[in-house]
Amino acid sequence: MAEAHWYVVHTYSGYENKVKANIEKKIENRHLENEILEVRVPMQDVIELKNGARKPVQKKMFPGYVLINMVMNDDTWYVVRNTRGVTGFVGPGSKPVPLTEAEMRPLGIKVENLVIDYAEGDSVKVIAGVWRDTVGIVRKMDMNKQIVTINVELFGRETPVEISFEDVQKL
Repeated sequence: MAEAHWYVVHTYSGYENKVKANIEKKIENRHLENEILEVRVPMQDVIELKNGARKPVQKKMFPGYVLINMVMNDDTWYVVRNTRGVTGFVGPGSKPVPLTEAEMRPLGIKVENLVIDYAEGDSVKVIAGVWRDTVGIVRKMDMNKQIVTINVELFGRETPVEISFEDVQKL
């Protein structure tokens, strides 16, 4: 069986959730669960200021686009491409191009499972980046985004810093 990749599908603006629901219904009806693995409308949390009140809301990161993790073949291409509200795949001509690991990381999509040997409360050392050679204590771990929040001492105060899993090692 071929390998699944993440693809970007262009939709009519405002139809992202409808397209997601329609594709999921087609997956169920045509028994494509093993070929189309996941459909996502990337969202982000933002704070809106309305009438002087701050209100947290979720907004679409990319209006007019839906992400699909699927095995690309003639059947899956046809099912997605002929879904109501879909205008096409992102890529040159009619050839869809899968997203790279670097493009997926900021979206919070994990590609591989890292084996990490530290947990919350452990002391760790930063081995790369701006905070290199800094020692801190793990406060929070986000497995989806593959980042760890550590407390480091900065100007005599404990300050939380987010660092990638790969850039930290246990002491």
